[in-house]
Amino acid sequence: MTNQIRTRPDKVKARQLEQNRNLFGRLSAAALASRVQAQRMLKSAGELSITEWRVLWDLAEAGPLTVTEMAAIQHTDHALISRAIPMMVRKGYATTSVSQTDRRQSLIELTDQGRDVFNQTSVVMSARRAALSRTFSEDDVDTFIKLIDRFEAFVEAPLPENPTAEAAP
Repeated sequence: MTNQIRTRPDKVKARQLEQNRNLFGRLSAAALASRVQAQRMLKSAGELSITEWRVLWDLAEAGPLTVTEMAAIQHTDHALISRAIPMMVRKGYATTSVSQTDRRQSLIELTDQGRDVFNQTSVVMSARRAALSRTFSEDDVDTFIKLIDRFEAFVEAPLPENPTAEAAP
């Protein structure tokens, strides 16, 4: 029994070392840690969710926009943004109107109150981006983006449902 207890930490350590090279798990963990950090910073600057912050940022920089356009800009799910818009309208941060070019789409526009909230919050989020740029050079970021692009292409490409069937003669 004691032998089994002694070898367990070795097995755990070996498994941790193996999982440190698991890109699926590492990217997921890094994304989660990034969200937690952003949520903490947004909470210190006000009561915005990450989605609300990103919508305000997009509208401040490129608005008015459709939900589809914001989803494309943010590399995120259309539904995530769609769910955030009604609350942002109720809070007075944004307005919606029917798009003149495609009447099936709504245009979301920043209000003066939304711009004020964006300006207040952007100080904190700009500091976060500045800290990141002190950690990663422009070349580092370019390399990282290229690697993420390759990873995304891999996970978006179809794989056989049973990969072992492909290897059989």
